[in-house]
Amino acid sequence: MVTQAEQDVLDERTRQVKIEGWTAKHDDKHNAGELPCAAAAYAIASIPNIGPNYINTAYDRYWPWHRAWWKPTTPRRNLVKAAALIIAEIERIDRCQKPSA
Repeated sequence: MVTQAEQDVLDERTRQVKIEGWTAKHDDKHNAGELPCAAAAYAIASIPNIGPNYINTAYDRYWPWHRAWWKPTTPRRNLVKAAALIIAEIERIDRCQKPSA
């Protein structure tokens, strides 16, 4: 049985691919730690009541892309985004480790 949290993460990953266009081919270009850094930024932004200074610090230290893509909202939603980005990175690693035919 899949929990609501798990389903939300899977739905977010699907949204990232289908709506945002972050396909496997796109993700494979991010091989310098961008995906886990983005996940870290969202995870830090999920800390309750941390205030705008910490959210800005998460962006400044970890966010690898343009500011327009940085969209923290609620702590739970930030964690869902972080988890989906972690899945994207795991999938990228798995693709890189597959022997070519």
